[in-house]
Amino acid sequence: MGDILVVAEHLNGELADITFEMLGMAKSLGGTVNVALLGGSDEMVGQLGVAANVYRVDCGSDYNPESYSAALKAVVDAKSPQVIMVGNSSMGMDMANTLSAQNGLPMAAACKSISGGGNTTVEAGLFGGKINVTSDLGSGACVVTVAAGSVSADDGKADGSPATESIDMPATDGKVRFKKLIMPESADVDITAKDVLVAIGRGIGSKDDIEVAEELAEVLDAAVAASRPIIDAGWMPKSRQVGKSGLKVKPKVYIALGISGAPEHLEGMKGSSTIIAINTDKNAPIFDVAHYGMVGDLFDVAEELTEALE
Repeated sequence: MGDILVVAEHLNGELADITFEMLGMAKSLGGTVNVALLGGSDEMVGQLGVAANVYRVDCGSDYNPESYSAALKAVVDAKSPQVIMVGNSSMGMDMANTLSAQNGLPMAAACKSISGGGNTTVEAGLFGGKINVTSDLGSGACVVTVAAGSVSADDGKADGSPATESIDMPATDGKVRFKKLIMPESADVDITAKDVLVAIGRGIGSKDDIEVAEELAEVLDAAVAASRPIIDAGWMPKSRQVGKSGLKVKPKVYIALGISGAPEHLEGMKGSSTIIAINTDKNAPIFDVAHYGMVGDLFDVAEELTEALE
């Protein structure tokens, strides 16, 4: 395996968990692990101890798809890594697609594992993780976006003093300008502060049936959270959404009712201490991360739990 380049992702001055997950995955491949730190700070370098080298480009601390993509291309052109690992996030997909097109590199998205050797082979999840596909990307350079939750972030955390090198920011006349970051409005309940969450997904069926989850949450002194389909349907406010486009939660207990477990949702709750999943689909991806699971009707299980707890 040749050199591996992990593209660090950060927001509001903090490195995202996906950065450490990719570092944990990269160090198991056998090649030299390096990091592209686009923008970022000196403090972040000290958290990237898994890396041998950190390549820094001064392209601003606030994410801009055009300037960050240009900065990443500059690093790749200068260092010629074999595998470029980018988070399968909104930021990462901007840069990965652009780099793949500009440099003519093969790309695989939403990968859960990578193996080296002569060729780079990846396993990716499709259709919300219900289908796994293995792809051979060849022996040359390639771009891989890594699905959140594929490995533990702890595997890639290590303090240290990797060698740093500055790479000049290329001139760009991009039309995108960063104005400001708009944070979510304050909510009636802060689901990130709750020790217990009862989360509902598409399997709840209708807005009227959310009452079943609310009754269970009440006896547990918990809050009701939801996956994106519930929010998109307008059944619950955005402040209750768990996932990549919602909030990241780490309660002591996370009860998932009728949630299939798409990678985007898992990214927001995989750090929960205990995950309990109830779903009628025995092949639902949520069971791959759950500590306890039951294949069954969520209404029957929730009602029996509520009665027992009362």
